[in-house]
Amino acid sequence: MPIISLSGAYTAPKRRPSAYKARDAAYTVGGNNGYYIAALPRPYPKTPQQQRVSRIADECGIHKGISKSALQTAMVDCVGPKMRKGG
Repeated sequence: MPIISLSGAYTAPKRRPSAYKARDAAYTVGGNNGYYIAALPRPYPKTPQQQRVSRIADECGIHKGISKSALQTAMVDCVGPKMRKGG
């Protein structure tokens, strides 16, 4: 289970590479047990292209968890024309 401390560091058990043993091998190889500590990623500024796509997605009602059929309809009827017009 990942743990986030007050200092903004992130620590979690290592999951890869996992130990494995080939059929013809005598010993198990790979796998590093332990934990790691890393800084959480910082937000970065969006590029103009990313800002444009994000704004158009919001205008067209595209959001996380949208159904596939609704996404397809929005992409064809709303996003495509807006991207071609220049936003």
